[in-house]
Amino acid sequence: MYEPRNSDAVSGEPGGMPGSATDSDGAVGYRGVTACHAVGISYRQLDYWARTSLVVPSVRDASGSGTQRLYSFRDLVVLKVVKRLLDAGVSLQNIRKAIEALRSRGVDDLAGITLISDGTTVYECRSPEEVVDLLQGGQGVFGIAIGGAFKEIQGSLSHLPAEPAAVSAEQGSPEVVEGGAVADELAARRARRRAG
Repeated sequence: MYEPRNSDAVSGEPGGMPGSATDSDGAVGYRGVTACHAVGISYRQLDYWARTSLVVPSVRDASGSGTQRLYSFRDLVVLKVVKRLLDAGVSLQNIRKAIEALRSRGVDDLAGITLISDGTTVYECRSPEEVVDLLQGGQGVFGIAIGGAFKEIQGSLSHLPAEPAAVSAEQGSPEVVEGGAVADELAARRARRRAG
């Protein structure tokens, strides 16, 4: 079960996290392998969550053989939250309800949310006062500050590759940009191997 707390509470953290503006508008995407490394999950989990619509990549979903999913920064944060909730023993059914409720929120809103759970119900808190109120009521066992997940993902991504979202969906391969350069690091490596 997912229960939002006071819906008119003010977000605890104004503005988006650094780097989120380019990601939220779809300018950058992260392949599945990169998402797995950043979040700390297996590719099998990632694939299952995408196929069952728990966390569908918002930049580009797989559309047949040879195409690759591209996840936004926000998608990676949601994946991290799913992983933490699973690690804490929350059922996949309750996680699904919580994620569906969070899906409607933008990056700026997510940064100010703390999820508190008693292992069964997941509560959304938008202010420190709501967290304290919930804990004093005995409902909380553990909490996830989504702003903290933002920072963890940013740290993980600092050494992992991203690619432009302007990748050809039909081919699953990068576009050629100005000057004939390939827009994807992996494709550039392949091109160098073929040439050399």
